Amino acid sequence: MLEDLAQKRSYIREAMDYAVAEEDRAEAEDLLDIYREDRIGLALLQEFYSYLPEAREDWVKEIRVVNRQCGIFLLAACTAHDRYLYLVSSEGLEFQGSMADGYLAEELLDFFGYESNEAFAAVCASPEALAVYEPVQMDEDVCPACHAVTGELHELGCPVELCPWCGGQLVHCSCRYDQLGLDAISTEEELFQFEAILEERGRIPYAPEQRPNFAADGSEGDFWE
Repeated sequence: MLEDLAQKRSYIREAMDYAVAEEDRAEAEDLLDIYREDRIGLALLQEFYSYLPEAREDWVKEIRVVNRQCGIFLLAACTAHDRYLYLVSSEGLEFQGSMADGYLAEELLDFFGYESNEAFAAVCASPEALAVYEPVQMDEDVCPACHAVTGELHELGCPVELCPWCGGQLVHCSCRYDQLGLDAISTEEELFQFEAILEERGRIPYAPEQRPNFAADGSEGDFWE
């Protein structure tokens, strides 16, 4: 995992050679250092420097949180020229255009709880009021593995989620097999069956006291083993 992060940082630095003016390079690298072990931040920086939105020299001065829900972040990459929106999660990243446009697709408006594009545009009009994005390792209100926030349910399979039967780590205890009467979960049908049983029992949402050191690298367990 650490080698993968090092590769991402190396790729970003190489992309900076073509994207960042020499006089801005030190500050651009300072921001990279802040997110050196943060997969969300590194994913955004890699995307930005690989595909410059305006196809001109530019650099990310700061990253702000526009919204976040269920482990999915809507982030603003703030540069000297503009602010660009990115939808980022552990599953991938999508560029959402310039923040100045104040536009978000309807399904995303619904997902993040905006009543209308006008409501979202009002948020975009005051970017200085948005919180600066902190590396998930530093933010206790965010699960370090699946990025659920305090009070939200984990992504199924997250190694931080606690078992509602025994209180141990759900991906490592034997309760999933005991509840199904199986030695292993080997099909999607069995996985869906366990998820239904888990929901009925009552899943334990994320809380800061659940944060274990082993999950800081974003590694995940496997229900299939």
